[in-house]
Amino acid sequence: MVVRPHLHWFRMLLAWRGSVLPQLLPRLFLIFFVSLVAIAVHAHLLPVSVNLSTTPFSLVGIALAVFLGFRNNASYDRYWEARKLWGQLLNTARSLTRQALTLPRGDGPHDTSGPAADADVREFAQVLGALPHALRHQLRHTDARDDLAARLPVPLLERVMASRYRPIAIVQWLGEWVQRRAQAGTVDGYAALAFDRNLNELSNSIGGCERIAGTPLPFAYSVMIHRTVYFFCAALPFGLVESIGSFTPVFAVFVAYTFMAHEAIASQLEDPFGTEDNDLALNALSNTIEDAVLDILGEPSPLPRAGVRRGVIFD
Repeated sequence: MVVRPHLHWFRMLLAWRGSVLPQLLPRLFLIFFVSLVAIAVHAHLLPVSVNLSTTPFSLVGIALAVFLGFRNNASYDRYWEARKLWGQLLNTARSLTRQALTLPRGDGPHDTSGPAADADVREFAQVLGALPHALRHQLRHTDARDDLAARLPVPLLERVMASRYRPIAIVQWLGEWVQRRAQAGTVDGYAALAFDRNLNELSNSIGGCERIAGTPLPFAYSVMIHRTVYFFCAALPFGLVESIGSFTPVFAVFVAYTFMAHEAIASQLEDPFGTEDNDLALNALSNTIEDAVLDILGEPSPLPRAGVRRGVIFD
């Protein structure tokens, strides 16, 4: 994902990174070529005759704008829900870390300052910090071993890597950690219930992300809009050439850019967990959650983070 600061209106006209224009350029050149053909046909330079008025294009254009608006709204709803789920994951991770450090224990007062946090609590926090990385790799269908190997003990790493649903395997281990502490009497019953509620919240966030990733918009609907957009843009020059003549390529390409860009943006937002410019910044979100957990422990981030170049965050 590319996250930019607010740009001046003129600089925004020239923005390239993060825009869908680069991927649309070949298609826009095709529309430009079709516009030249329409001009040649209208000037009788080619032995064919295509006479179209702007009326059908006005009707189709209005309907197409409504359909594209609906598709964009549906795609953005998926994007925003995914972002809220990751925000909930951050809040729950902070709550679990605070509980591990401060909730009442059966063995009496316990020093919870960062450097004095016992090794057992530190291990809990480190495993919790690995959870968003495991979830990110599962949603993107990438190999999580390198990221998890730097954060998990070897026995747990092998257990997690052998699991089909690796984030849930980590949640299972966190639940077992609470169970061990409860059986040893170092966490009382009320604290164990509080842990369990937050572990359920982790499962809900993971399940919500899996639901979005596994349930795309209906394919038939996407195909219908895609075909209509490209047929409309390819036929438009033949409807404009009668009224605007040699300016047909300019207006045809501009209208094509408007419709094609809306469809391209909707296609990117539909899968918010991908790696395209307008998808969620899962690398940055994963690092933020891990850093938040370690900050509560009073420990620094263990790994270097991706930086910001010229005010632009690249994920």
